[in-house]
Amino acid sequence: MKNIAILTGGDSAEHDISILSAKNVLKNLNIKLYKGYIIHLKNGVFNALIEEKKIPVNIENFTFTLNQKKIYFDAIFIALHGPPAENGMIQPYFDKLNIPYNSCSSEVSHLTFNKYQCNEKLIKYGFKCAKSFLYKSDKEINIKLIHKKVGIPCFVKPNASGSSYGISKVDNKENLYSAIENGLKYDNKIIIEEFINGIEISVGVFEKLDKIHTLPITEIISENDFFDFEAKYRGKSKEITPANLNHRLTEEIQKISKKIYKKMKLKGICRIDFIIQNKIPFIIEINTIPGLSEESIIPKQLKADNIELSQFFDLCLNKIVN
Repeated sequence: MKNIAILTGGDSAEHDISILSAKNVLKNLNIKLYKGYIIHLKNGVFNALIEEKKIPVNIENFTFTLNQKKIYFDAIFIALHGPPAENGMIQPYFDKLNIPYNSCSSEVSHLTFNKYQCNEKLIKYGFKCAKSFLYKSDKEINIKLIHKKVGIPCFVKPNASGSSYGISKVDNKENLYSAIENGLKYDNKIIIEEFINGIEISVGVFEKLDKIHTLPITEIISENDFFDFEAKYRGKSKEITPANLNHRLTEEIQKISKKIYKKMKLKGICRIDFIIQNKIPFIIEINTIPGLSEESIIPKQLKADNIELSQFFDLCLNKIVN
């Protein structure tokens, strides 16, 4: 029986979503193979959550004591969205302790969490991304330059954030200032992207039996202007899995997703979001620690692919504990 730490919490607005993901992982963990413990991290402090009680975790060796027995961990299942996991800050701690984890390395996570740098890398590899402009909080807002670079309408996003927090669609120049101010609540760098008008889709990608595997594509139809927080978590969207795409386009997107996974040196389950404009898929974002709550896209894609969550978590953990 292997002890698995299901890491959750974090220091961002995604804290509560992380808790939901961790609880779903624990609920579906194969109890014949693994003993799961939810480990909550907040402000650098680890606590094991056992029956609503908090038990401190020793940061020197990542252990805790339960009923006078010291609990060691064989692996970490990272279900923590946003910092300090999705941005690559916590991984070196586990690397130093030689405890394996199911997600991307620190270097890869740091790159993909930085939307602007990630897009630059993807473009360098020949993938299509929206034109973008990086605004820093210590600079003056230059409306003319932004308009010249990306045009109006456009999207304003925190450069390093998730769950659609702080994102605005801007339809006129007058709203650009307030959209940037909103984004600055979540990050001091803002990425301003050209508006890609088309079908929004999402693709789960992971390694299955040493081959890169794509899950059925999800088409996202939001009741709002775009797939914002309300659409993601409050039922303001319709998610169709598999997406209503023709066979050729489906195959092309799956092929692109596998290439991205390989080129960007991704690991574990990742979710790649696209918008298809005039039959051309533009990469919007790479999520290296996607949501795993019951309402999240990845569990729904797994179901459409006839993969049980417990079976999927076995695949994720088997690669790192055996």
